[in-house]
Amino acid sequence: MKTTFQINGNVGETRFTPCFWMQAGVARKKNCAISFECAACRYDRAMRRVAGENRRTRLAGREPAGRRGRIVFWRDKLLKLAAWKRPCLHHMRGRIGFRACTNAYNCGDCEFDQYFQDQFTVHTVVRPVRVLDVEGFRMPQGYYFHEGHTWLKIEEGGMARVGIDDFALRLMGPPDRIESPLVGKTVQQGRPHIRARRGENVADLISPVSGVVTDINPRLREKGGIANESPYADGWVMRVHARNLRGDLRRLRMGSETREMLEAEVDRLYGLIEEVAPLAADGGFLGTDIYGSLPSLGWGRITEMFLNLPQISFPPH
Repeated sequence: MKTTFQINGNVGETRFTPCFWMQAGVARKKNCAISFECAACRYDRAMRRVAGENRRTRLAGREPAGRRGRIVFWRDKLLKLAAWKRPCLHHMRGRIGFRACTNAYNCGDCEFDQYFQDQFTVHTVVRPVRVLDVEGFRMPQGYYFHEGHTWLKIEEGGMARVGIDDFALRLMGPPDRIESPLVGKTVQQGRPHIRARRGENVADLISPVSGVVTDINPRLREKGGIANESPYADGWVMRVHARNLRGDLRRLRMGSETREMLEAEVDRLYGLIEEVAPLAADGGFLGTDIYGSLPSLGWGRITEMFLNLPQISFPPH
């Protein structure tokens, strides 16, 4: 069973990754753009709702009608296959070659799943499928953003990987080190739990999620500039086991909302540059080390203005 298709075009390469519903044969065509994080997928919730209604109708002795009536849970569809034909979820995600599921998709009781999580998840960063350019700054699809310029990438089992966005890293310039809470510590959404140091300057950044820290990126304590080189992959800061991931996501931005936020932040930044160094505010490329190029902006001023924000104030969407 193929799980990933690549379509080449004039504007580059687009990856088509069939979602579980398509791979199981329930949906005709549906791309997954959020790395199989079904908990955050509206399509998955809608399909589950219809599949549940159909199941209850059948239990009542009636057959659901129409095309909607043919929708069943994707796991139920796969379980009708011969045992040796049932694909492991890690294969369906495109992580391994074909392996049959031997535990009826009860991953919590699967020894292979536990082994795979221990060996793979902590050490592997999911590369952004597509990174957009927003006013010269990088914005990956499938990531959630806090207005304090940190990001969240959903992983399995209520886990979230956290980092600092391209705007904040270029604003501060390459830090000497980036510190995060130790493993086992509790973090709270909207509170400053990440610290970046550049020389004698310190900036505190906000966690986009609440929960318990399960892993940290030790490389950033020795070379914080790794985050600037690869902010959405190798430059991740910590992994958190989220307490209320659905609730936290409602207070974050994604897609077009992130674009609007970044555009507004760039406008604010140009306004500040015009105020303190008007000759530099030419509307051109801001560079990779904004503070280093324009120290007159003031470290305290830019961190207070863009990074040290109170609890999220915009209404949940």
